[in-house]
Amino acid sequence: MKNIIIIDTGCANLSSVKFAFDRLGYTAEISRDLNKIQSANKLILPGVGTAIAAMQNLEQRQLIATIQNATQPMLGICLGMQLMTEYSAEGNVSTLNLMTGHTELIPNTGLPLPHTGWNKVHYADNHPLFVNIEQDSHFYFVHSYAVLPNENTIATSQYGVKFSAAIASKNFYGVQFHPERSGKNGAQLLQNFVENI
Repeated sequence: MKNIIIIDTGCANLSSVKFAFDRLGYTAEISRDLNKIQSANKLILPGVGTAIAAMQNLEQRQLIATIQNATQPMLGICLGMQLMTEYSAEGNVSTLNLMTGHTELIPNTGLPLPHTGWNKVHYADNHPLFVNIEQDSHFYFVHSYAVLPNENTIATSQYGVKFSAAIASKNFYGVQFHPERSGKNGAQLLQNFVENI
């Protein structure tokens, strides 16, 4: 049995992430219980909304130190990925500092923000998160802020400029897209996180 905990960040997309695991046959529990988080095999850090509100939620729920000290694999989704970096320009807030990188407003190239819809993702060869996913497959995005490519980038996408579609450092992994809304490719990525990471 895989003990998967979706960290209750107080954001709106918790149930849709849980349902994505249900569809794959995994039991995932939404929780803010520190003991459950610490004893999980796999952790999910979801997020929608603003970085400053999410960090305030995590602080009020006394989750920051527990997340920072986690030793098991953790997957950040969308805003959850951005929170894994050092800083977000969305509210000028220090984030979880799980790895280097800053979250910035997507540079203005004349394209509308937020970046919404399906976009190609190009990943580093042989990365276990992308096993059995065709190169340049489409995933579903909704965001105005992004982590520009850096040393932790394992996949990129393009929206006027290239940005990090996925990042990883040590036991921390993040995806800017929404795997729970990305059809079979998103389902495969979640399964890869549970089985291969």
